Amino acid sequence: MNTPLPKTLFAFSWHFLKKQWKLLVIIQLLSFAWSIDHTMWPYIIMVLIDSITNFTGDRVEMWSVLSTPIIMGIILWISVELSFRVSGILLARLIPKLEADVRLSMFDYVQAHSHLYFSNNMAGAIANKISDMPQSLTRILLQVVQLFLPVAMALIISTVLFARINPLFAILLVAWMIIHMSICFYYARYCDHYANVHAEARSKLAGKVVDSLTNTTNIKLFSRHRFEYWYLSLFQKEEQQKHWESLWYIEKMKFALGIASFLGAGIALNWYMLYSWQQEQITTGEVVFIFNTSWNITIMAWLAGLELPQLFKEIGICRQALSIIQDPHDIVDAPAAKSLRLTKGEIVFDNVTFRYGKSANLFQNKNITIEAGQKVGLVGFSGSGKTSFVNLILRYFDIDSGRILIDGQDIAKVTQDSLRSQIAVIPQDPSLFHRSLMENIRYGYLEATDEEVIEASKKAHCHEFVLKMPEKYDSLVGERGIKLSGGQRQRIAIARAILKNAPILILDEATSALDSVTEREIQEGLDILMQNHTTIVVAHRLSTLSGMDRILVFKEGKIAEDGTHDELIAENGHYARMWDMQAGGFLPEEE
Repeated sequence: MNTPLPKTLFAFSWHFLKKQWKLLVIIQLLSFAWSIDHTMWPYIIMVLIDSITNFTGDRVEMWSVLSTPIIMGIILWISVELSFRVSGILLARLIPKLEADVRLSMFDYVQAHSHLYFSNNMAGAIANKISDMPQSLTRILLQVVQLFLPVAMALIISTVLFARINPLFAILLVAWMIIHMSICFYYARYCDHYANVHAEARSKLAGKVVDSLTNTTNIKLFSRHRFEYWYLSLFQKEEQQKHWESLWYIEKMKFALGIASFLGAGIALNWYMLYSWQQEQITTGEVVFIFNTSWNITIMAWLAGLELPQLFKEIGICRQALSIIQDPHDIVDAPAAKSLRLTKGEIVFDNVTFRYGKSANLFQNKNITIEAGQKVGLVGFSGSGKTSFVNLILRYFDIDSGRILIDGQDIAKVTQDSLRSQIAVIPQDPSLFHRSLMENIRYGYLEATDEEVIEASKKAHCHEFVLKMPEKYDSLVGERGIKLSGGQRQRIAIARAILKNAPILILDEATSALDSVTEREIQEGLDILMQNHTTIVVAHRLSTLSGMDRILVFKEGKIAEDGTHDELIAENGHYARMWDMQAGGFLPEEE
């Protein structure tokens, strides 16, 4: 899990290809059948023509002369056909495994990014990159194995055969190919640059499309269909411009390659071939061989030239997709991190200093102890530090100095998985997977039986509405749980936390989306869940804190007051003023 991945495209590709290198070598050798087919067929025809031309005996006896090239042709045809078929079968084994390995490895790496990373990057763009990489890497592999390397092999074979006839033919062929490749590599940097720029614009566009589609409810509520069309068209216009620029340089390269092919293979090589035949320096069969071979090489090189821009495009897509693993993980386990061993559930902030980025310190030398099994409420206006306090316990962010201890263990020195496995969180706005209700509840404890899931569902008062759904517990909830009401999603989140039964429980106004009757029923289940658990409740309704052992009152990152509800009311301080300011049971955003 979370195995480090190479950061450069070549190293990244080889990291996965080397796992199947033997299969890859066999496929490459079989792919050279195309090279042999396009160079040896003209050679066999040359032998056949020269055999016929030079035969002076009775034509009835000609089989003795023709049998060798004919048998060679049959063997070549069968060998090439078998090579193509076997290569296809082996590719059918290699490619799916390669793509799956790349896709899952990138997904695994991305999952280890921090909470902040996903807050700053669009999910659609990330998903697009994970999808692009295996597909583009496969296309690059096929182009190299089935096109570019066979073309290079065909050139080597042709050069050797031409040199046997006349070294000048080989020199002309190599000179033309050098010019051809020089043109390709000259334009390569431009094609590569614009392909990479286009790929970035394409991913950005995909992210905006996903963002719009996931907010379709808002679009309908505000009647913003035309606005979204206009907003998306801005990014579409940018993608269109970058696409045009990349294609324009491709066409410029094709034009230059066309001129080089006409002057090199079309005129120079064939002119010298006809001249040599007129001077009786080569045979008629050799004329046919040189013409056919040079034509085949021209076609192969032309095809390679046409595909070269596509290769650069795929390389650009891969490099752009690779950016998600080039971004380092900003929250990582310590080298010798151990699993958190939780026995009581005591939480200690020991001289903790924390700030977001380059902003001023939110917490400065904060010291606080939450006793094991204690129920603690957090209150304060927006931006006072309540959510940050909880996020630091979950290690969504690393602190600047000090320590956060759970049962005496520094959470920076234990694995993140073991830390979060000991904490159950019920957020204010829970998000569900587009999976069945059974799967969503079982997410709290993957080994739970159906009976245990249903029992947790009953405690969270989910069971009643689940039974009314078409497929009951097998019903799909839609993307992010859109098929359920806010209250139903919150009850599913509560059932999930009940099933997890973690020693530390964090509630972020867990009953805010429920009606008063359901809230009373669920509160009973939560009261049972909070027994013998260290519980932290982030409250927006102060009335929900009356049963807390302690209430921490946050103000500008500091704990201004600490005590029970009655004690804080009696102090007539900041908490008492907030209590008086409540409207409908909720705190205003600010004083």
